Amino acid sequence: MMQIPRPEYPRPQFVRHTWLNLNGPWEFTFDDANAGEAEGWWRGDRPLDQTITVPFAYQTPLSGIGDPSFHDIVWYRRTVEIPAEWAAGDLLLHFGAVDYRAKVWVNGHLVATHEGGHTPFTASIAHVAHAGANVLVVRAEDPSTDLSINRGKQYWYEQSASIFYTRTSGIWQTVWLEPVARHRIERVKFTPDLGSHSIGLEIIVHRPAQNLKAEVAVRYEGELVADESFLVTDRRTERAIGLGQDDHFFQRTWTPDHPNLYDITFTLVDAAGTELDRVDSYFGMRSVSIENGRVLLNKLSMFQKLILDQGYWPESLLTPPSDEAIRKDIELTKAMGFNGVRKHQKVEDPRYLYWADKLGLLVWGEMAAAYRFNDEAMARTMQEWREVVERDYNHPCITTWVPVNESWGTASLLNREQERQFLLTLYHMLKALDGTRPISSNDGWEQPTTDLFTIHDYNAKGAVLKERYGGTYADALPHRPAGRFFFLPGYGYEGQPMMLTEFGGIAYKLGGAQGWGYSAASDGDDFVARYRDLIEALAQCPNLAGWCYTQLTDVEQEINGLLTYDRQPKVPVETIRAINGIR
Repeated sequence: MMQIPRPEYPRPQFVRHTWLNLNGPWEFTFDDANAGEAEGWWRGDRPLDQTITVPFAYQTPLSGIGDPSFHDIVWYRRTVEIPAEWAAGDLLLHFGAVDYRAKVWVNGHLVATHEGGHTPFTASIAHVAHAGANVLVVRAEDPSTDLSINRGKQYWYEQSASIFYTRTSGIWQTVWLEPVARHRIERVKFTPDLGSHSIGLEIIVHRPAQNLKAEVAVRYEGELVADESFLVTDRRTERAIGLGQDDHFFQRTWTPDHPNLYDITFTLVDAAGTELDRVDSYFGMRSVSIENGRVLLNKLSMFQKLILDQGYWPESLLTPPSDEAIRKDIELTKAMGFNGVRKHQKVEDPRYLYWADKLGLLVWGEMAAAYRFNDEAMARTMQEWREVVERDYNHPCITTWVPVNESWGTASLLNREQERQFLLTLYHMLKALDGTRPISSNDGWEQPTTDLFTIHDYNAKGAVLKERYGGTYADALPHRPAGRFFFLPGYGYEGQPMMLTEFGGIAYKLGGAQGWGYSAASDGDDFVARYRDLIEALAQCPNLAGWCYTQLTDVEQEINGLLTYDRQPKVPVETIRAINGIR
């Protein structure tokens, strides 16, 4: 019997314990002629001619297909046995992510459509499903060359090149089925308040009714900290739960060195005390703020030593091959002396964020860019950002949002007012959705209103970086790495923390690897010397609030990682850790 790939529960911050993982073999076919809908493939009575292993995209070896060529439309089909006892309530069909546009049918009935390749969606299927065998059909459309969709590093040519990589199309995160009550908890939102020693809760209930009650139990390392119950007769209920006023509270805050987490259970009961729904979750008590040109974590200055992380794997591209692989990436990152990552042009798998919460790693969350500016690109970006923040708001590891990188998708900022207004809209929209985290509005250059002054500079000499960024903030402003202004006309430095958020990119090839980097090392000793030269120089830049080295791993033709594409350290991790410890 085939082992189910990615068998772990895919939504670790909102866990129900009765569920069915639908990963594994599905029937599959390409629809290059776009004939499937007209021919009624959605009815589910037509076998498909290939087999794919979900959740891996057809371009990947782990999918069992491994075809990197263009196929803009693909179809999936499988039969699911639904237990009779699940028929009494509602039934939810969840998709972690489908790139880019999806339609879903159950037993020939359309139950969901979704646009956006990085965010989850759910269909209620109780009205069309039944006990026994049910046929699921998915049509996924991923326009290979449409530059107005948020594609990130996925290239619009068949062969990867330069800084762009092989595409991910169709289902690329876990699919699962979950029986639920018709009255249930739909979502919870956590907002820590260190000043009042409390966790702010927002509970959203599906089909609220009179006499529904939420019972909330908070535990720390198994010890009950708070236990409350209250009516939830409206769709949204807000509550603050106190966590104690003693000294233990501040020993239980979340930091990379001490990633303390509270467990929390929500139980929804009716007037008779009958349990309708139960959800397990967790939260971390931490705050992120800015003061006097420094980023503060829990009101203490925090120097951020980040590494740029593309989040690709050779056997599975954007999809982590296993939960163990996710954990290994984070453990290697920390072992090399970094305290965070900037996830680059990728909305990461929720399991990655779970392990970052659990193991203690700062994460900068970034949207994948579109590369053509038009009305569709604006609407798509704003909608996906809204869904990203809704999905990831509760993760303590996320400390910064990056709506745009290096003006990608807004390439005419200097002479097009509409693009400038869109960039400002993204900044203010994110501030409205999440006022708890700083925002790097256009990471690297051409920044309008922003919470962080971020710089990308790939000069290979430490002395040059020290000369540019070792003095005051004013000393840094005249420089133009990559020939770009740091701020847009009409905007300027206003006391924001200054961070070098891309630098390095030293190429060092092992074995037969071929590719490029921003500079090249001849051997391991030369690589270490070059890396040390850069880090020692930045250690002499007292006004820097942090930096982000490019990058964690090699990816396809890029060989500028500290690790190879298959996660082998190019030099001992202890060596990198010792150098990172200079600052």
